[in-house]
Amino acid sequence: MLKIRLVKSMIGRPEKHRKVLRGMGLTKLNRMVELEDTPCVRGMINKVSHLVKIED
Repeated sequence: MLKIRLVKSMIGRPEKHRKVLRGMGLTKLNRMVELEDTPCVRGMINKVSHLVKIED
């Protein structure tokens, strides 16, 4: 399981990045979600790596 925290705002970001964050369940700043470590989730994290922080 990966703990993912949104550390930067979605304001002013492209719609693709917003959709990826919403798909992961991150809607508000400093919100944390736990997701399974799958290739799909890793790809989503790579898309928005500049906006999130991963905590194991």
